[in-house]
Amino acid sequence: MYKYLLKPIFFLFDAEKVHYFVFSLLKILLKPAFLKKLAYFSYGVTSEKLQTQVWGLNFKNPVGVAAGFDKNAVLIDELASLGFGFIEIGTLTPKPQSGNDQPRLFRIPKDKGLINRMGFNNAGVIEAIKHLKSRKSDIIIGGNIGKNKTTPNEQAIDDYEFCFNALHDYVDYFVVNVSSPNTPGLRELQEKEPLSKLLSHLVEWNNTKIKTKPILLKIAPDLTNEQLDDIVEIVQLTGIHGIVATNTTIERNGLNSPNKLLTTIGNGGVSGLPLKDRSTEVIRYISQKSNKTIPIIGVGGIFTAKDAQEKLDAGAVLVQVYTGFVYEGPGITKKICQGLLNIDN
Repeated sequence: MYKYLLKPIFFLFDAEKVHYFVFSLLKILLKPAFLKKLAYFSYGVTSEKLQTQVWGLNFKNPVGVAAGFDKNAVLIDELASLGFGFIEIGTLTPKPQSGNDQPRLFRIPKDKGLINRMGFNNAGVIEAIKHLKSRKSDIIIGGNIGKNKTTPNEQAIDDYEFCFNALHDYVDYFVVNVSSPNTPGLRELQEKEPLSKLLSHLVEWNNTKIKTKPILLKIAPDLTNEQLDDIVEIVQLTGIHGIVATNTTIERNGLNSPNKLLTTIGNGGVSGLPLKDRSTEVIRYISQKSNKTIPIIGVGGIFTAKDAQEKLDAGAVLVQVYTGFVYEGPGITKKICQGLLNIDN
């Protein structure tokens, strides 16, 4: 019903407005507990073969919601009822920020993709914690953290530390986001020296906690092999627990969308199908370079079980969807999980 009835209607309107309309709709439709259970009965897939254990965490299935979809943790219970194995909230910053000017989220249907320049718009980490405290589901939650736009890179470590400490008791793992193309200067933190310093600092803080939490690094797909070599070395030296590969790309080559449309849209990171092959390449390269010692969450262009399996075969242990969710609808998790079971058979 979604792909042939709702999606054509949704795609007539501004992408960001539809995003929040769907949020409101899900909150209303799935407010009663029995409807959440009915939704899980319709969309959830339960199988021991899908269960994944990594970082001491038990994932019911390997398909999660990527960061950026539910930035402020307002749909935790509703998304859990749609059968996802985990949810990554954020990117969260210490202070609330409105992000870049609208419009800032665009569909490119001919490429089955999105272009966004959201700019870490979020209500701030403290507001997200309020929602996390009230959730009913025990679904695994990742906390994706970043820095405020007005914070100089020289002080970025303070922003990450603030978010890390604030969220520590409310999420199951952390993702350090230094790879969004939509915050000026942020990707400079992927350079070897500042990144090593940042991750080492967070590891030190983590080790002071009674219960440590896995720390992952989210990287851009636009890194060279030499830069990926540095990333592998930094992960191994700092002792963080894994990588999320990848964020959106600034690459526009090979798109089928008209140049006029792309020019009108302007700057922003591309996600969805155009990102699929490159993100898989990055996963495979890191996996091979590290001798499969670095756990990887694969994200980028996953629409089907075959897409997910490609990421897993390349070296990912878990996968995430965002753009595929927008195009395929709430049944995407069920479709991928059932497909993975059939592939295994």
